[in-house]
Amino acid sequence: MATGRANDEIDEAAGSRPASAGGLAPPEIRMPAAWTLAALVAGLTLGFVLAERGGGDAVLAVLGPVGTLWLRALQVTIVPLVAALLVNGILQMVKAAGAGRMAALTLATFALVLLAGAALSAVAMPALLSAFPVPGEAAQALARQMAGAEPGPVPSLGDLIGRLVPVNIVAAAAETAMLPLVVFFAVFAMALTRLAAVQRDIIAEFFAALGNAMLVMIGWVLRLAPVGVFALGTALGATSGADAIGLLAHYVALVVSVGAAIFFAAYAVAVVGARVSVPAFARAILPAQAVALSTQSSLASLPAMLSATRQLGVREEASDFVLPMAVAIFRATSPAMNLAVAIYVAALFDVPLSPPVIAAGLAVSMLTTLGSVSLPGAISFVASIGPIALTMGVPIEPLALLVAVEVVPDLMRTLGNVTMDVAVAATVGRRSRVAEL
Repeated sequence: MATGRANDEIDEAAGSRPASAGGLAPPEIRMPAAWTLAALVAGLTLGFVLAERGGGDAVLAVLGPVGTLWLRALQVTIVPLVAALLVNGILQMVKAAGAGRMAALTLATFALVLLAGAALSAVAMPALLSAFPVPGEAAQALARQMAGAEPGPVPSLGDLIGRLVPVNIVAAAAETAMLPLVVFFAVFAMALTRLAAVQRDIIAEFFAALGNAMLVMIGWVLRLAPVGVFALGTALGATSGADAIGLLAHYVALVVSVGAAIFFAAYAVAVVGARVSVPAFARAILPAQAVALSTQSSLASLPAMLSATRQLGVREEASDFVLPMAVAIFRATSPAMNLAVAIYVAALFDVPLSPPVIAAGLAVSMLTTLGSVSLPGAISFVASIGPIALTMGVPIEPLALLVAVEVVPDLMRTLGNVTMDVAVAATVGRRSRVAEL
């Protein structure tokens, strides 16, 4: 059995978010995913009918502002939520790093997996878009519908370096300049770790409360997701017809394929890192994968993941430490799939992406993953991908429409996260044992 000390380390390093020290648990948020998807289908259908029969200008004149208002309600929470989650995530990571050699090995493995996944996405997604281009007519229709969604200026390498340190953090927030904001709050969080515990905890609780308040607001907005998505879907259907379905299916297929690469990579990690065979790992992980698909929650899959590591012969002190930490701060698919979405939207609007711009998006995707919320992907979709897109000069308006079909990519996100969590736990268990010999 795990020792009392190990359990103490788990509670401290991998419990909930670092704000839990102040008793500030994240609020429960639910998005009516089924209703939202149904609203998208209904909106597209109504749009098709209006396009065929004509006379839909009056309907679109009403629905257009409704979709715009819903989109703005989502956008307004991005900056404060990213700041709060990033500060809390870094504080938690630093606290976990001080828990001993196993914690350091775990965090190093997490970082390596996340970096490799993001790098894979940075290379694979442009290649996929080159081989399977975005359907042209639907993309043009979406661009016309979201005429206000002008791409931001694509920064050069010099611009990216020059923007790392903002002259005025308030002005940077007002301009949603995400790269300097992310850098500032990352450094700010590191500075907090040098303060006395009393001061650090006060500020940590403030940011935890800020993040929770933003999540509550997002919850209110997402309750209206069927209304907003219906409005946006109707406009898209009226301007693009049946091509809109092809566009959404194309988007889902490409983003899911990037997540699938992370999913299959987990088997390779288990084989190379933990020295277990593919059949043995597949048998052990299958029940946890079933729970992941049915709940879309890594947290709900934790008991099944612990059982999988027992079956693989992983030491309890390792699995009981690594898996709770993984559920708290590790999202194996997030940098890869979030970056893939941003690159896809760039292709929709013909935004040129140079290697430095993609590298900047990769860096932001890594940092924002530290503050990921342990909630279904559809809930944190805009807040997670918005900072990456804004850093790369990519419009974020299409995210409000793409969130309606996020239920499908989110299945792959959870499946990939759970599978990689167990693979990493098995790897750390074996590596830590070898280090002790």
